[in-house]
Amino acid sequence: MSKFAITTLIDSVLGKGKINSNDNIAYCCPFCHTSKKKLEVNIVSQHWHCWVCNAAGRKLAVLFRKLNVQREKISRLIQLLDDVEYRPTKTTTDTPVIQLPEEYTPLWKINTKAPEYRNAVHYLKNRGITIYDILKYRIGYCTNGLYNGKIIIPSYDANGSLNYFVGRAYYDTDYKHKNPNTSKDIIGFELHINWKMPIILVEGAFDAIAIKRNAIPLFGKTIPDTLKMRIVEKGVKEIYICLDMDARKQALDTANYFMANGLDVYFVDLPNSDPSELGFKQIKYEIEHTAMLTQEKLMEQKILCSI
Repeated sequence: MSKFAITTLIDSVLGKGKINSNDNIAYCCPFCHTSKKKLEVNIVSQHWHCWVCNAAGRKLAVLFRKLNVQREKISRLIQLLDDVEYRPTKTTTDTPVIQLPEEYTPLWKINTKAPEYRNAVHYLKNRGITIYDILKYRIGYCTNGLYNGKIIIPSYDANGSLNYFVGRAYYDTDYKHKNPNTSKDIIGFELHINWKMPIILVEGAFDAIAIKRNAIPLFGKTIPDTLKMRIVEKGVKEIYICLDMDARKQALDTANYFMANGLDVYFVDLPNSDPSELGFKQIKYEIEHTAMLTQEKLMEQKILCSI
């Protein structure tokens, strides 16, 4: 596979791109026509994704077809990629593909005249979420359908593909949460994680957003097996466990696992609030003033938890 030849061919369709890291090339998106280069194309994995309009796919040939590119260029692309398995027909798979709700609307598309938009933004503002957070995490909302009246927070893997999302009601209701019926054995917000830096584990998406830097939401109280293995494989040196009081036992089990694998573990004790309630400044203070967990301290905490 000639990366130069593939890049030249894609440039002939999308215009001159900007080469980023890990074989990613950024282009101006032909779907939303943003002036900035927000469409990222990976010439190895073939994944493509626009960070503005959320257009995405897993095959470069599909991108070309959506743009009505000449057949000769599509054939040349497939030839360069050696993509003998590509067929322009649907295939089946045992693994369900997760998608955002059809009614999902990005919140960075300002619509101050719409009451639902104002209510959704007001809810997020009260939770300390800024416009920068909305853009970074691609936060949206739904005004009808299964996720009617809910904030939608997507999670993307390292390749920019959706791997999960959470729905949280922005009105006071008995049914505040609605998440997709899919596996949670994923790495939350992986796209934003730097494995060379200390990792912070939290329970929910809002907790991770409040911490802002290198925080992974578990979307529950138990650390997924995929995340456990990835942390060890990546050679992470330090990890902070920052779970709610009602998840103390799970937090201690998680601490024990990583200590056994040679990591420096910091157990951030949050007796009264979770990270999203404390806010960035306070949770940053708590993290910076947490001492490294020792085996003696771990046993002490386990005894207290069993009482």
